[in-house]
Amino acid sequence: MTGVGNIIFMDDIFMTKNKLTNIGFPKKQGLYDSDKEHDSCGVGLIADINNEASHDIVKKGLAMLCNLEHRGAVGADPKAGDGSGILIQIPHNFLVKEVKNINLPEKNNYGVGVFFIKKDNRVKEAIFKLIEEICEKEKVPFLGWRECPTYGDELGWSVKPTIPLVYHLFVGKPENIYHQDDWERKIYVLRQCIDKAVAQMGDQYYDQFYIPSFSSRTILYKGMVLSDQVGTVGNQLGFFEDLSDPLIESSFALIHQRFSTNTFPTWSLAQPFRMLCHNGEINTVRGNINWMNARHSILKSDKFSTDIDKIWPIIKEGQSDSASFDNALELLVHGGYSIAEAMLIMIPEAWQNNHLLDEKLKSFYEYHAPLMEPWDGPANIAFTDGKQIGALLDRNGLRPARYLLTNDNKLIFASEMGLLPVDEKSIISKWRLQPGKMLLLDLDKKAIISDEEIKKEISEKNDWKKLLHLSQINIENIPETKTSKRIKNTLPQLKLMQAFGYTQEDESFLMNPMAHTAMEAIGSMGTDTPVSALSRKSKLLYTYFKQNFAQVTNPPIDPIREEIVMSLFNYLGERGNILDIETKDPSTCIKVKQPILKEKDINKIINFSKKNPKTFKIDEIEILFNKEEEKENIRSKIEEICIASEQSVISGSNIIILTDINVSEKNIALPALLVTSAVHHHLIRKGLRTSVGLIIETAEAREIHHFCCLAGYGADAISPWLALRRASELAKDLGEEAQDNFIKASGKGMLKVMSKMGISTYQSYCGAQIFDAIGLSSSLIDEYFTGTSSKIEGIDVDEIERETSNRHNKAFENLPALDNMLEVGGEYALRLRGEEHVWNSNTVRDLQHAVRSDSFSTYENYAKQINDQDKKLMTLRGLFKFKNPESYGRTKIDIDQVESAKEIVKRFATGAMSYGSISREAHTNLAIAMNRIGGKSNTGEGGEEVDRYKPMDNGDSMRSAIKQVASGRFGVTAEYLSNSDMIQIKMAQGAKPGEGGQLPGHKVDETIAKVRYSTPGVGLISPPPHHDIYSIEDLAQLIYDLKNANPEAAISVKLVSEVGVGTVAAGVSKAKADHLTISGFEGGTGASPLTSIKHAGSPWEIGLAETHQTLVLNGLRSRIAVQVDGGLRTGRDVVVGALLGADEFGFSTAPLIASGCIMMRKCHLNTCPVGIATQDKELRKLFNGQPEHVVNYFFFVAEEVRKLMAELGFKNFNEMVGETDVLDTYDAIDHWKAEGLNFEKLFYKPESWEGEDSFNSKSQEHDIHDILDRKLIDESQAAIENKLPIKINTKINNTDRSTGTMLSHMVVKKYGHSGLPDDTINIQLKGTAGQSFGAFLAKGITLDLEGEGNDYVAKGISGGRITIRPPKESIITPHKSMIVGNTVLYGAIEGECYFRGVAGERFAVRNSGATAVVEGAGDHCCEYMTGGIVVVLGKVGRNFGAGMSGGIAYVLDEDESLNDLYNSQMVELETIIESKDDIKDEFLDNHLFNDSERLKKLITNHMHYTNSETAEKIVNDFSIYLKKFKKVMPIEYKRVLEKNLEKDKVEDNFEKIG
Repeated sequence: MTGVGNIIFMDDIFMTKNKLTNIGFPKKQGLYDSDKEHDSCGVGLIADINNEASHDIVKKGLAMLCNLEHRGAVGADPKAGDGSGILIQIPHNFLVKEVKNINLPEKNNYGVGVFFIKKDNRVKEAIFKLIEEICEKEKVPFLGWRECPTYGDELGWSVKPTIPLVYHLFVGKPENIYHQDDWERKIYVLRQCIDKAVAQMGDQYYDQFYIPSFSSRTILYKGMVLSDQVGTVGNQLGFFEDLSDPLIESSFALIHQRFSTNTFPTWSLAQPFRMLCHNGEINTVRGNINWMNARHSILKSDKFSTDIDKIWPIIKEGQSDSASFDNALELLVHGGYSIAEAMLIMIPEAWQNNHLLDEKLKSFYEYHAPLMEPWDGPANIAFTDGKQIGALLDRNGLRPARYLLTNDNKLIFASEMGLLPVDEKSIISKWRLQPGKMLLLDLDKKAIISDEEIKKEISEKNDWKKLLHLSQINIENIPETKTSKRIKNTLPQLKLMQAFGYTQEDESFLMNPMAHTAMEAIGSMGTDTPVSALSRKSKLLYTYFKQNFAQVTNPPIDPIREEIVMSLFNYLGERGNILDIETKDPSTCIKVKQPILKEKDINKIINFSKKNPKTFKIDEIEILFNKEEEKENIRSKIEEICIASEQSVISGSNIIILTDINVSEKNIALPALLVTSAVHHHLIRKGLRTSVGLIIETAEAREIHHFCCLAGYGADAISPWLALRRASELAKDLGEEAQDNFIKASGKGMLKVMSKMGISTYQSYCGAQIFDAIGLSSSLIDEYFTGTSSKIEGIDVDEIERETSNRHNKAFENLPALDNMLEVGGEYALRLRGEEHVWNSNTVRDLQHAVRSDSFSTYENYAKQINDQDKKLMTLRGLFKFKNPESYGRTKIDIDQVESAKEIVKRFATGAMSYGSISREAHTNLAIAMNRIGGKSNTGEGGEEVDRYKPMDNGDSMRSAIKQVASGRFGVTAEYLSNSDMIQIKMAQGAKPGEGGQLPGHKVDETIAKVRYSTPGVGLISPPPHHDIYSIEDLAQLIYDLKNANPEAAISVKLVSEVGVGTVAAGVSKAKADHLTISGFEGGTGASPLTSIKHAGSPWEIGLAETHQTLVLNGLRSRIAVQVDGGLRTGRDVVVGALLGADEFGFSTAPLIASGCIMMRKCHLNTCPVGIATQDKELRKLFNGQPEHVVNYFFFVAEEVRKLMAELGFKNFNEMVGETDVLDTYDAIDHWKAEGLNFEKLFYKPESWEGEDSFNSKSQEHDIHDILDRKLIDESQAAIENKLPIKINTKINNTDRSTGTMLSHMVVKKYGHSGLPDDTINIQLKGTAGQSFGAFLAKGITLDLEGEGNDYVAKGISGGRITIRPPKESIITPHKSMIVGNTVLYGAIEGECYFRGVAGERFAVRNSGATAVVEGAGDHCCEYMTGGIVVVLGKVGRNFGAGMSGGIAYVLDEDESLNDLYNSQMVELETIIESKDDIKDEFLDNHLFNDSERLKKLITNHMHYTNSETAEKIVNDFSIYLKKFKKVMPIEYKRVLEKNLEKDKVEDNFEKIG
């Protein structure tokens, strides 16, 4: 132990300010795991196109960093950021001046390494000595060291003890190296050698050791500092003193501001990295690292020669996704690829389904696909190798990326515009990076290379099509075999199905709809059966795995409406050497369009290999073990199979088929998932996996989750032979179409599971291991599922063998009862002799009797059935017991001393059940009850009728205190938000995390349509949450928006329990959320795929405990309230939840049952017999629930809580929160699977920071005080108070976010949605607006901006008007330049927008009623639109009108390209006929008619408000231009409008007759 000042060091932990903190990430403890940390950020670059270095570029780069500060975050230490940095060219003149003791060679003839080293002279000297020895060994001249001067006084208290020594190492270019690229490669090899050698010295030396950069071209200055602390800005001194020297010159600066989910000061994770900075998340990084390791044996390179072995491991374990990507990029660049080519190989655009893509370019992508799987996920990456600098956007455009060019040859690129003040007269172009596109500046050529030029050059570099024919063959092109010599299994189909555990439910609920309709099955009400580790039933291994999903840190994708970016393509066979840039050693692959293969496909592949033995060698390995052989068991057999697979690859096999097709009574099939993963990982460890394709041919897999698990753990293709045979039997009338349907449904389902994690391609998903395990032992995971998270210890191989053998043997017992039938199942519905359910006839009956008769004793009987699980285990918490209070320093107390039930019930809330999914009667019943007890009800995502905002005559209130804001934004108006106590952002739903939803048209009656601002009879689509929540900093922006929309409301974020949710929760707290909900996977739903209900998310006990532990570790727990929901039923559940860390509690199913629900699980069918989950007027009359019933239920729960608190010795509820040392596990568990369950990690209690409570005791500090809207409100008082018209002039910049939102709140608070008369408050602004300009803008407010906007302009606009036009002095061409960013008009309700220029991606997404005119738009324009009018006076991108169910759009289609760009699933194109009638005032009322008048009026308005030359030209020659317009009309919307028209005509006729 050593002391320095007031800091005491103990190994890698330090005490400062009486707070326990870590240098870097803490070690794994409890449920916390640093591997689950996430980050996101803002990126930017500034460059001189002429490659003229200057200090001004560096200064401007630092200034850009400062203006990205809002994209970062701070934790408990206000002066501790998540990291910032700047990457520049090596400043030769500066270094010559600074290192006079070293005779520096000429520029570029030496390399500079930046080193972080622990502040310990002994450590430093040892590392210096080692490095100098390695330089000598590698024959690289060592020149000397320089200590880089740093100034740490301004850093936060938590960062100061972690500050490393920063040194520059200088090495000279060896005489035998002539080319600069060869010199860079040698430096890379040297760096890898140094890093490995220091690591081998041990943790004492390697701790804090890191090499940020080592190059002859570039140098990196980065650290765990705030954006304004990197270098000196104004009068504030920066950390790196070098950066203030005028001789620090560069022709470019790459900058990065990080937003991490943690607050632990980890210097190595600050960005930029050596070649890039990344805003996004690589979702497939686990698989990418595995595949990189698997290349070890085949990776050869003429460039590296014998140095190739020195660079392993290429990617170190424990790095961030961005750092791992950087490592892989370095390999490709140093291996001979240009950096542009390498980036396109790693992040290819969506080429598979793009029929507009150049064939040569498509061939380039396809040739490289087997060589390198995509690094999949949302990404805006700025990159440089010192020769070229550029940026690339992911295939779906899920990150903002804007840039401008000036007439003095400057390029400025960033996540948003306005980071630097630039004279408008000097800007010649403003544009954006589009999905899959690249921006590139070649410093040697002193020119910007367009995306088209880059790709043209690459596509013509080789004859990629010819190489494709030599390396790949499509499975469709392999002829079918008429006969097969393979042995056919002759066991009866029923016997086979029994042996593999098929149930009647598998057939009826899952397989039957797949075979008949090619759709996966839908269910409702969530799940209430035990997890597999608790079930007494025999369970397949797949069921122990839970699907991961995207929430907050990266977005899920809609695989249906955005299918253009999705792909199920994969390759079977040997993947070539990625460093074979001369294409001498290509892949040898069979290409499959989707991974589910029929038996005839297997036969085709085998027959093809026999005819082409030199090209394809196939080995079939049986995955069976003989139950009669004593020495054979699962473990020994898997080891045997792994060795056989290894030998098979060494002997030349390039496809292995693992098959159980010869299963018999004697030969038991191994669990397919276990053997697939074992072989996959074994071959990775041996460096052989990329040499072979892996097909699993199994009778076991029959549902989507099974296929996803097999793919996730390495199966390149799957042949579910028994499931396909059974599909043919289930739909005999369809013939082979039944199998095709089954495969199609499987493909759709797999795409949905992939998309929930934000993954677009099966090739990336394969081997990516996007799962958590529940109830599997660490030894099992480490051996067979390496890298998978399992937070609860459980069964091992022996139990799996027992479960497998029991299931198999039972099939051959010849029991009369089961001889001719499958077991019932009972997973999806309550069945006699089926799986146990918590909600059964007894529990439903007793709860309803208790609340209706106000009988606490009956409630206690109900609670006993739920709580006592000694005989039948149902939940994890059922295994928990409470310790004797004396063991933790308390004693039992009298119940009179305990906090009152009246106070406890205020902590309760009902779940988010939307009006639409349940009836008005049920919805208002819950609201009235919760308002009576001081709790909260939740609107769900369907809006709320305005009559509910006013109190009822009897004093009750139907107003829901919690207003939910979900991806659909249905009914989210400024008035709706202003009438809330809490606004909840729904990031995910327990029953279907990562997914949106759909409300069928028959449920959308006139009232629902009015509330949701849609059309009666037209179905509504809820997209997955990815439109304004691309990442953690976007969530922070939405929180900021909503806090401005109602400063008095608390902002809540709803997450779903999964491993890693704790780190997300820490990020949510840093994003300034006031409240957080952790939802368990048991939560209910109105409708969801059964795959999601059963297999996504985890029990709330895991997610809650991890959340609490991580927040405490970060010092963030006291500033955020934590709620838990999803399957809460009793007071004991509440107490367990509190002990694990919850302040508040959400209930959904239980209060519905109290209201009359009888758990029919038919909510999605609109046939609810008790009037709850239906909009049918007759069925709604059957609802007989009363608020009293719900009130009684919650008071019963509170009284049960009080009894338990008394027994445990707690007087006050807060005392109980987070006290996990009260919990223990029952000793005697009579359950062969549950005996191994271990909850130590759940019960772990981290130490709180001094001054921090383990419960919510503080308020968040929201940055909404000194903002532009406060000024606007002050200047608008006359208008707000007296409706007097006022005009305001003001400047605006990118840090002024959500402008107009708080002002709108003040208006609607007084006047409601009707607001003020048009243009009462007219605000003239000049400059670049920050994000969410005009969000939720109320009627009567006009924002007239001369400048430009960023993302989310007019989000949720509620009646106001927004006009944006370029400044008068601007020299850009407006219709060819960006004027607003991405996701403009998201969830717009009403109002007008006129934008003189081009918008980014997803323009008018989910527009419900606003009118907008724009002069061009990107991909996915008018996506999910349900109302309103959009006019586009220019080009649009791909996928126009996807999911568009209402409203209309007009597109100027001058080049007739719209036919190739629109999504024809839900809309059709119409020509517009000029009307000769006079313009009618009511033309806006019916979207079937008056198109030419409407269009002309809107274009005229656009001309009036923006002075648009494009609009003027069209208006002046309207008849000619009208022929070039296309009307985009939703098909279903048109049908409903026509039907309504006929109905009106009939009614008019009746009136006339009358």
